[in-house]
Amino acid sequence: MSKKLYAFLALVLVAAFTLTACGAVGGGGGVKACQVTDAGGIDDKSFNATVWKGFEEAAADFDVEVKYLESQQQTDYETNINAFIEEDCDLIVSVGFLLGDATYAAAEANPDQKLAIVDYPNADPAYENLEGMLFNTDEAAFLAGYIAAAKTETGVVGTFGGINIPSVTVFMDGFWYGVQYYNEENGTDVEVLGWDPAAQEGLFTGNFESADDGRAFGESLMDEGADIIMPVAGPVGLGTAAAVQERGGAWVIGVDTDWTVSASEYADIVLTSVLKNMDVAVYNMIEDIKAGTWEGGGNYFGTLENDGVGVVPVAGIDLQPLIDGIIAGDIQTAP
Repeated sequence: MSKKLYAFLALVLVAAFTLTACGAVGGGGGVKACQVTDAGGIDDKSFNATVWKGFEEAAADFDVEVKYLESQQQTDYETNINAFIEEDCDLIVSVGFLLGDATYAAAEANPDQKLAIVDYPNADPAYENLEGMLFNTDEAAFLAGYIAAAKTETGVVGTFGGINIPSVTVFMDGFWYGVQYYNEENGTDVEVLGWDPAAQEGLFTGNFESADDGRAFGESLMDEGADIIMPVAGPVGLGTAAAVQERGGAWVIGVDTDWTVSASEYADIVLTSVLKNMDVAVYNMIEDIKAGTWEGGGNYFGTLENDGVGVVPVAGIDLQPLIDGIIAGDIQTAP
């Protein structure tokens, strides 16, 4: 193969990769909002996909242009953020705790660029161009833990995470506390596998991409007696759902979005889902950008009270007293 032909083919491959790694919709309207995903990708049926849903709805309602770049690995985070800065995006939203360093660096180096990051706080109000987007998912996961304890037939439930980071373990904390609360209220002794909130240690796959790992962890937990499993690992959890569906006799609890919708092929084995309404938060932020009312330098907190988090109801279980107690601060949902 000649050097010229080799170089041409290389350019074709680069172009093809770029087309699969980015996307855009919307008419424009003079405002451009841009999303940088983590390594889970835009179609993870969970974390990134939920954020992108908010982008797409904003594009339809506010006539703004929305775009995304997918990060294939951690080294892409800074590259993708800087690419959007070069494109003059009015707002850049990075998705996930792992993008924290790259997002902070971009905010510091580009004080006129508006940025927001999901699951990472803006701990310094001096960064007036940065907004943290945080979610009290322990509140919603508590409700899921309570439901799991009420529905288990083996008396054993389980959970695992992708990586041991706060945005993951907050789900596991809430789940554990929800099970304990049910035990206290009903005189039961449902066991939780996979997480110790006191030690902040448990089961982790070490990634958010491998469905095979999700299958293996799900099978292991079922082998130990768990008949309800909450995977907190993005697309990895779909591997768990597949294992549960094939074996039968167990349920999964979805996270981030309603899995009966986003992963409808597993609807028959989804007990409930912990909802992290990132789409609503992003939608409102883009609306503020369009209206010129966006204010950075702080943090948004999604809670049960403001519908930033929630859980899909399960027939026969009245959650309202628990919701009221959590909102009032009378029920503990995390260490």
